[in-house]
Amino acid sequence: MLPRSRTLPPRIHHPTIEENRDTRHYLQVEVQPKLQTETQPIIQPVYSKCYDDDGRLKRTGSNKAVIVYTAEPSVQKTHKQKHGTVWTATSHIITAVIGSGVLSLAWAIGQLGWVAGPTVMVIFALVILYTSNLLSQCYRSGNPTNGTRNYTYMDAVKANLGGRKVAICGLIQYLNLFGVAIGYTIAASVSMMAIKRSNCLHESGGKDPCHMSSNGYMITFGITEIVFSQIPDFDQVWWLSIVAAVMSFTYSTVGLSLGVTKVAENGSFKGTLTGISIGDVTATQKLWRSMQALGAIAFAYSYSVILIEIQDTIKSPPAEYKTMKKATSISIIVTTVFYLLCGCMGYAAFGNDAPGNLLTGFGFKNPYWLLDIANVAIVVHLVGAYQVYCQPLFAFVEKWSAKRWPKKDFITEEYHIPIPLIGSYRLNLFRLVWRTIFVAVATVISMLMPFFNDVVGLLGAFGFWPLTVYFPIEMYIAEKKIGKWSTRWLGLQLLSVTCFFVSLAAACGSVAGVVLDLKSYKPFKTTY
Repeated sequence: MLPRSRTLPPRIHHPTIEENRDTRHYLQVEVQPKLQTETQPIIQPVYSKCYDDDGRLKRTGSNKAVIVYTAEPSVQKTHKQKHGTVWTATSHIITAVIGSGVLSLAWAIGQLGWVAGPTVMVIFALVILYTSNLLSQCYRSGNPTNGTRNYTYMDAVKANLGGRKVAICGLIQYLNLFGVAIGYTIAASVSMMAIKRSNCLHESGGKDPCHMSSNGYMITFGITEIVFSQIPDFDQVWWLSIVAAVMSFTYSTVGLSLGVTKVAENGSFKGTLTGISIGDVTATQKLWRSMQALGAIAFAYSYSVILIEIQDTIKSPPAEYKTMKKATSISIIVTTVFYLLCGCMGYAAFGNDAPGNLLTGFGFKNPYWLLDIANVAIVVHLVGAYQVYCQPLFAFVEKWSAKRWPKKDFITEEYHIPIPLIGSYRLNLFRLVWRTIFVAVATVISMLMPFFNDVVGLLGAFGFWPLTVYFPIEMYIAEKKIGKWSTRWLGLQLLSVTCFFVSLAAACGSVAGVVLDLKSYKPFKTTY
């Protein structure tokens, strides 16, 4: 029989265990009361040159030792972990923001035109910059310099708002993560089809229409994610995150370069001041698509849900919110410039015919090998990004289940399987079954709704107002005790209400897009 141990609740067969602080706080669930014999944290009781005010080893801007939980107070181990300054925080934000959303920006500008398109992008950037700065001031409760730290977004909501709003925030956050899994499955399958189709078109000289179904590619991506989803802990996917970031910049740069080349070939900028015109589409379609474009732009900028986690890596003094304000400003400026270049050059290259996905809509056909490289980069990026977004959801469900049914062997037991040259793998049957079902459900839904732009717009609309605007503003009002009906309170509420209607319009446009697509789409049939 394979050796086994209980890890949820904590292991009892090993005298020493290590519990990762970042993962523990990110799960946002209360741990069960610990027995006196269980492991306890070694915490420095007073502030010193080596420890921060929360008793944790000081965030230094280079390396930080993570507290190790041991059964014996005299035993202490440290593990070095990167922590940040302005530049490391800036790099985290840029990496988090720039993703597959950049591919739909040319299409979004195509719906809005040369005037409204770039203007809306800049406005979104300014709003997100402002609300991110408000959110950064909620990292500490009570005092922005030495108040109690909130290690995660949910911790900040709990400390400042509490009650039902914590549950609502968690529901929105995890539904959004599930939606991201669906969106990434669709995007990955589209890129895989684009590789196959571009090679087919090249070999046939354009004579073969190269029709194909996305189902097989979605299933392949789903199987891949089932394998990677068995990585037990969130902190063990760091290498996937690094690879995903490199791939993200790779395909974004390829898209920008191809756009510049196409404009040079055309000898002029395409597009109109008002975007796609009524006549090419109906007035109703123009309205819905313009609304959907708002969601696509919002999706491209979303990162607020991880802002507090990034801020928790920053050394102090100076106060973390001051450093975060600089990092946010730099990263939003860099991202906005990059987005404007990619979106505007894509629109300039194709005008109102800009494809929904710049690298898979076959506006570009040559050099086909460069397009293949870019689409491979997209697929690799999405494999890693899928895990980065879904691992916290996986862990949340597993920890909640262990708390709900602590004596169920199916949920709590782990079997240690030796793997040559690697070590041992901790197999948990509940993790195996539940994560497999999750990926399978997300894959099936993706096969039923393989509409990249509509899903991206819906995700952007769903997450923008509550996570990027509403909760940061409400937490800031509570933290700073801003009086109701005061000028500042009215201004903040006006911003929140305006963004709510923008999100609502984007959601309506995306839902309308899905409905229109479903009229001509047959589930599980050829999509290209």
